[in-house]
Amino acid sequence: MNDQKVSVKYILAGILAVVLTWIIHELTHWFTSEFLGYETILRLNGTSSVEGENPTEIHKAIISISAPIITILQGLIVFMLIKSRGWNKYVYPFLFTAFYMRFLAGFMNLIMPNDEARVGQFLGIGTFTLSIIVSGLLFFMVYKISKQYQLNWKFQLWTFIIILLASWILILSDQFFGIRLI
Repeated sequence: MNDQKVSVKYILAGILAVVLTWIIHELTHWFTSEFLGYETILRLNGTSSVEGENPTEIHKAIISISAPIITILQGLIVFMLIKSRGWNKYVYPFLFTAFYMRFLAGFMNLIMPNDEARVGQFLGIGTFTLSIIVSGLLFFMVYKISKQYQLNWKFQLWTFIIILLASWILILSDQFFGIRLI
């Protein structure tokens, strides 16, 4: 049987997965924007152009899609690692977090268009199309690993709760304290 015990070490791995996934995601937006020549502010849960910087529509689309691509790559790398090297519960949160992050972003499109939604609107394919594709792909990877290693519902629920709480704290910290990284 695969180790599915939720320990303090596993909780810390889940928190680390959230923090690193979010920072890498936002850092990718920031780097892409800077690479395209726009001065940009990096926060815990977002980036924004400095006042007076006005990216073109194509640059906005490139900046928007760059980070989801990195998040998908994270999920794919972790998926292939666990699939080929065997179960590692401390790596699994990096796959689950990638799925959760893009699913949450897709859900938030109901309030305000996020990365995939902005690109979908730019391409004329709708607000939810890319979010559904990206979330579906990442869910498929989570499902395949869950099935292969027979992950039980309690382990999945605890993983979800850890990632939900860690992301909630990160997002609210950004909203209330405006933590600027760069």
